Amino acid sequence: MVYLLKFGAGWLLPPGTFILLLLFLVWRLWKKNERRIAAALAGVTFVLYLFCTSLLAEALMSRLENAYPVPDNPQGDVIIMLGGGALPDTHDVDGAGTLCASPANRLLTAARLQRKLNIPVLLSGGKVYDDSGEEAKIAARVLEGLGVPPEMILVETRSINTNQNARFSAEILSEQGLTRPILVTSAFHMKRSVLNFTEYGVKVLPYPADYLTNPEHTFHYNKLKPSADALRDNVTVLQEALRTVVTQISGL
Repeated sequence: MVYLLKFGAGWLLPPGTFILLLLFLVWRLWKKNERRIAAALAGVTFVLYLFCTSLLAEALMSRLENAYPVPDNPQGDVIIMLGGGALPDTHDVDGAGTLCASPANRLLTAARLQRKLNIPVLLSGGKVYDDSGEEAKIAARVLEGLGVPPEMILVETRSINTNQNARFSAEILSEQGLTRPILVTSAFHMKRSVLNFTEYGVKVLPYPADYLTNPEHTFHYNKLKPSADALRDNVTVLQEALRTVVTQISGL
C-alpha cells in the first residue's frame, strides 16, 4: 500500500501533473482530427516522461559515475577537492556559511582520506555569484572543525568553474612542488574533471565520491513514476555530456 501511494503521488505532483496535462492535450487534439500534431506531441510527452523516471536516471547516471573506480590503496602527496556550491550566510556549528550537498559529501571523503594518508588538502572553489559563498574558505573552516590542522589545508579561491579549478590548482601544485594529486569530486563530475586537469598537464588519481546511484540495480514499479529528482539527475547527465564535448572541442 505504501508503494502504491508513492506511485500515485508521483502523478499528482510536478512533473507528473504536467505529463498528464500533455496527455490530455494529445487526446483533445486526436479527437479534433489533428492527428499529426497529436502524434508529435505524444512522442515529445513520452520522451519527457522517460526523462522523469528513475529507471532511466539510474541507467544513465550509473554509467557516468562508474567511469572511474574508487582506488583500493590510493597513494599521493596532496588531495584536491573541487567545490560545487556554497551558501554564505547560513548558520553553522562554528561560523557562517555552509557547503551545498555535493561538496559537503566530497569534503567528507577528502577529510577521511586526509586522516588516512596524512597529506595536505587543496580546496578549490571561489565565489561564483554575488549571493553564493566562497567555497574553498567555507570548506577550509569545516575541515578545521573536523580536526584537520590548518597547515595541512591549501586554499584556491579564484576558480568559478571546473576548467579554472584545474588551471589554478595546477599553479598551486607547481608552487608547492606537489606532483601526485588525488582528485576528489562527485562521481558524475569526475570524467570531465580529469579531462580538464589533463589539459593543464596534471595527472590525477581519481577518487570519486558523492555517488547518486548504487552499482547494482533492481527493478521496482515505483521507478516508473515521474519524479523531479529523476529529471534533475538526467539533466545532470546531459549537462556533463555537453560540457565534456565543449571541453574537448574548445578547452573551455
